[in-house]
Amino acid sequence: MLELRPNCECCDRDLPPDAEDARICTYECTFCADCVETVLLNVCPNCGGGFVPRPIRPATEHRPGVSRNHQPPSTQRVHSRYTADEMAEFAAAIAATPPPDR
Repeated sequence: MLELRPNCECCDRDLPPDAEDARICTYECTFCADCVETVLLNVCPNCGGGFVPRPIRPATEHRPGVSRNHQPPSTQRVHSRYTADEMAEFAAAIAATPPPDR
């Protein structure tokens, strides 16, 4: 199950569990859409993969035991170990290669 991390690892913007602009890579690195588009160029600075919109976990329990109340999102903030400049440089170097070919 996804952790639903609470922030962008680049700019530290809050990304609540229902944020429609949260993006994740296959390792669940979490960034806001603005950073993915303008700084990272759809390149995860941690693994080099691409991003997809993060799914939104239902707030309402439509099935027994399945909702944000039963599987709460993470409250632990995560920050990239790379600076914004390092992330941008890394992204620029491989952004022209489509994610499936990286």
